[in-house]
This record gives sequence, structure tokens and C-alpha cells, in this order.
Amino acid sequence: MAEKPTVLFVCVHNAGRSQMAAGYLQAFAGDRIEVLSAGSAPKDQINPVAVAAMAEEGIDIASNTPKLLTVEAVRESDAVITMGCGDACPIFPGKRYEDWVLDDPAGQTIDAVRPIRDEIRTRVEHLIAELLPASPSSPSTSGTEASSTR
Repeated sequence: MAEKPTVLFVCVHNAGRSQMAAGYLQAFAGDRIEVLSAGSAPKDQINPVAVAAMAEEGIDIASNTPKLLTVEAVRESDAVITMGCGDACPIFPGKRYEDWVLDDPAGQTIDAVRPIRDEIRTRVEHLIAELLPASPSSPSTSGTEASSTR
């Protein structure tokens, strides 16, 4: 089975929690999981405190842009992780849905955002273990079987 799972992270503004989660998933899973994020009412830019918190972890999300949640994004995803967006996310049969209850980093200090970031990291690590149970846990081992398409 060559098809890789697709995960969609959704929060209201797509500027904090969902962007941090997407950043972790991309950093840890590499090209083994397709990563999407969106918001039901996206902001103009990513929360700068979320960017700073992720930079402390060595993950750059500064160039990401908040995107509007679409039905297509939900339809093409295998797992949809919502973070405080209520009923804004359409439901399709056969999809995996999880609601991660996390504080919103909007308007918070870096000291308040770090525990949110750390909780997101833990949840992303568990998600990877569930989606890729046979894969090695170390992200540094990825690419041994992948062929380059340049």
C-alpha cells in the first residue's frame, strides 16, 4: 500500500494551534504523511508567538499562511483533527475525527504558549504512532527507502 495518510488540522483562525500541529507533523513524519491545515475563519497571518514557540523547537512555520477550510480538504483527509472550531467542520462517513481541547494561543505570552505547544507535540507524536505503527520513531531515519524525484 503506497498511499500515505492525509491529516487535516482545523482551528478557527488557522493561525496558532493547527499551524503548530502541522509544523510538528511535517517535521516528524516528513513525506510519510500528507499534512494540511485550515481554519473556519482564517486570520491574515500566523500568530507571531506561535511562530516564536515553534522556532524554539527548531521548526519554522513563519512562512505558512492561514487557509480557509474547504469541504474538499476534509474529503481528501484520512484524519481530521479539530481544535476548538465547534461544528464548522463537515462530517464525512469513514473518516477519523478527533477534537483536541487546547487553549487558544491568541493574545497569549510565550510563557503561556509553550505548554500548549508541548501538549500539541505529545499529541502529534501519538498520532504518528497510530498512523504509522510500523515506522521507526526517529525522524532522522526517514528517506532510506524513498527515491528522489528531482
